Amino acid sequence: MEKKLMHAIQYIAYGGGSNALKHVEVPVPSPSKDEVLIKLEAASINPFDWKVQKRMLWPILPPKFPYIPCTDIAGEVTEVGKGVKKFKPGDKVVGLVSPFSGGGLAEFAVVKESIAASIPPEISAADCAGLPVAGLTALQALSKSIGIKLDGSGERKNILITAASGGVGHYAVQLAKLGNTHVTATCGARNIEFVKSLGADEVIDYKTPDGAALKSPSGKQYDGVVHCAAECPWSIFEPNLSMNGKVVDITPSSSSMMTFALKKITCSKKQLVPLLLIPKGKDLEYLVDLVKQGKLRTVIDSKYPLTKAEDGWAKSIDGHATGKIIFEF
Repeated sequence: MEKKLMHAIQYIAYGGGSNALKHVEVPVPSPSKDEVLIKLEAASINPFDWKVQKRMLWPILPPKFPYIPCTDIAGEVTEVGKGVKKFKPGDKVVGLVSPFSGGGLAEFAVVKESIAASIPPEISAADCAGLPVAGLTALQALSKSIGIKLDGSGERKNILITAASGGVGHYAVQLAKLGNTHVTATCGARNIEFVKSLGADEVIDYKTPDGAALKSPSGKQYDGVVHCAAECPWSIFEPNLSMNGKVVDITPSSSSMMTFALKKITCSKKQLVPLLLIPKGKDLEYLVDLVKQGKLRTVIDSKYPLTKAEDGWAKSIDGHATGKIIFEF
């Protein structure tokens, strides 16, 4: 029996940006025993997606061409694998497509049951589609790497969040304020009021001298930094850190990995920690519940239909989106 086809976006080689994306018809995937098949209602792009296209994770990703990019998806379950217990057809879910298989920018995609979460009826797919990579990255950086208790308990910490108006940054500000924190944030001048509206206690324009030096306007030293911006030398961070300050780099480069190793070898109390996202279904459930309670929101910069996916791709590469770029189906 011939397999049903679906509309998908793929590229067949490294490079080319949005111009290299191709609209194709490919077979609808089948879920394995621990997976669910989702009819997409929304998907989200992350810088990770176009960095893979730019060969930044060669030779690991993608494992082969042609490749259907994007990992953040939300929609309705249409089929479940034999071993799936948590979901059934008709359920609305948000999940994380494996980057090793790819497949998020398509009408249907499969995700593992273990890294998917139910969407309550009062929340839209678009409001959840940004959570898997950006939301989980912010959560892991704050709670696991820096040790902030998001129930408000724990000793008060001074936190810096760079590029706070972006995908990870705008979640990180909101999550940090659930803990006992003072949040300093950096962003462009046009987004200062927006970042304040997310809860940041003080916001700096990154293009000013103090912003470039990451200096707190109130003279705070940071116990933790969630670094979401472009590469920054350790010499900028170091004088702004408290005695045991920790910088969590969400996009570690070769030089930041060298700094990480050097700080470990020399037993420095001030540390740079590269973040490797470890997605977990229970963490995704926690974020969805925060959205349901009104304690966390996905700010949507712009929406694009699948037929205009290349426009959203180009906007993400441009690097000035406020919040998340969403594809709707």
